[in-house]
Amino acid sequence: MSMRFGVFVPQGWRMDLTEIADPVEQYEAMTAVAKLADAGPWDSVWVYDHFHTTPEPTMNTTFEAWTVSATLARDTTRVNIGQMVGCNGYRHPSLYAKIASTVDVASKGRLYAGIGAGWYEHEWKAYGYEWADVPERMAAFREAVQIVHKMWTEDRPVFAGKHYRIDQPINEPKGVRKPHPSFWIGGGGEKVTLKLVAQYADGCNVGAGDPQIIRDKLAILRQHCERQERDYDRIVKSTSFNVNLADSSADHIARLERIAEAGADYAIVYFPRVAYDHEPLLRFQEEVIPRFSA
Repeated sequence: MSMRFGVFVPQGWRMDLTEIADPVEQYEAMTAVAKLADAGPWDSVWVYDHFHTTPEPTMNTTFEAWTVSATLARDTTRVNIGQMVGCNGYRHPSLYAKIASTVDVASKGRLYAGIGAGWYEHEWKAYGYEWADVPERMAAFREAVQIVHKMWTEDRPVFAGKHYRIDQPINEPKGVRKPHPSFWIGGGGEKVTLKLVAQYADGCNVGAGDPQIIRDKLAILRQHCERQERDYDRIVKSTSFNVNLADSSADHIARLERIAEAGADYAIVYFPRVAYDHEPLLRFQEEVIPRFSA
């Protein structure tokens, strides 16, 4: 079974830069992981779109996702660069589309532009964004995805919705990758999110590494694709999970085999402490990834 792999860089959100005092050195530790992946068999590097640390906000570094994406685009030469996922509430979708187009050019067409509805409530409120209940956020998200797609595929697009409107914005250049930057939608909502994946996305992210959830969500996605007359096989089916550093390579392989059997063809991996120790990542790419190469 074939599978491609991405890796999260240490960005601070998961308290994974706290042992480095100097912010410049923190940034370089993040960049070093991206460069390591760029030299290896990884298909992509990924960042989170958050402003405060998790599981609770602390006075620690969290680097901003799109700024990081742009700099990693220039610090690497081969890997794709993605956000898992960009929070719709933090940028007007027209601005999101413009930023993504710019980063796609900066990376020479290596952008995986991720977007989701967002969920980190205290972060929204702290930064002055209006927090809404799930139905409102999902309704706004649905409109946002349509606007982004229009900004990438139409000249002077027009859209008038309940939450957003655009009136003939010029978005040049639209990007490098054709027909538009690679569009990834994260989340497993069966009525809205997975339907949007079937309509617009090049990739999705579901299940958080749980084979049963992956299987169930992808079955729903397949149904949406059939209704939309979209080729299900053209959508990348990804999942994300944390590596337990106590597990062996055999454990990782067994887990990935279950994930692949559930229908995922892409795994995005997070290594705790990778900012300080590259050995687990190197071992994974030497012993695990080759088992899933085409």
